[in-house]
Amino acid sequence: MDNPIITTDVEPVNNVKTIFCDIDGTLLYHYGDITKNYQEQAKSLNNAVENIKTWEKSNYKIILITGRKEILRKNTEEQLLNLGIVYDQLIMGLPNGDRIIINDRKPVSNRNTAYAINLDRNKGFDQIYI
Repeated sequence: MDNPIITTDVEPVNNVKTIFCDIDGTLLYHYGDITKNYQEQAKSLNNAVENIKTWEKSNYKIILITGRKEILRKNTEEQLLNLGIVYDQLIMGLPNGDRIIINDRKPVSNRNTAYAINLDRNKGFDQIYI
């Protein structure tokens, strides 16, 4: 199944966005086992680094999330740094269940302020435009 083209071309009050992005299977190749994800050589997925750099240049707040345990923080930070993946915050230890963002709708314009994009594991960012 092809990744959908997702865009948030709505009239924002300002163009600064907050991006919450998973790491394994989204930014980095997921080896199928959490242990292998930190033991094997980290590989970025298609257009992941380029998208992160574009978001950073656009002054977006980049919050990376992962199910990796807190004890793996240093290893994870080194993997990301070595690949050139920059971020503002790293939230670790999340369960591998669903992740839900709840936000308010702008009252005057009725504009949605939360979006979700689900990618196929290890397919990369080829068709995401935020």
